[in-house]
Amino acid sequence: VQLVESGGGSVQAGASLRLSCAASRYTYKRNCMGWFRQAPGKDREGLAVLWIGGAQTFYADSVKGRFTIYRDTAKDLVYLQMNSLKPEDTAMYYCAATRRACVGSPIYFDYRGQGTQVTVS
Repeated sequence: VQLVESGGGSVQAGASLRLSCAASRYTYKRNCMGWFRQAPGKDREGLAVLWIGGAQTFYADSVKGRFTIYRDTAKDLVYLQMNSLKPEDTAMYYCAATRRACVGSPIYFDYRGQGTQVTVS
């Protein structure tokens, strides 16, 4: 499974961004998709998970209520809508996928993209 993220950028605090994740090759291997991020000098942080089959979602407490993960079935894209962005949200954001069950953090998923940078000032 190949994953490609897009939609990152530089915004001011309080703004919104929507990240997109496109998957190609062996897409049947995706049972669960998610997003995680990593800021310079910090550990990776799992943010959100989406069960492809049932649309059930899970969120980290740090982003619950501000971030939403969802899928556009027609376009086969998975999005991370980020609202009320804060400077501490500045990080590289990664899309991830696994063929296993939707348990655990997306930082441990089998596949991930190259990331897209989000900078909040």
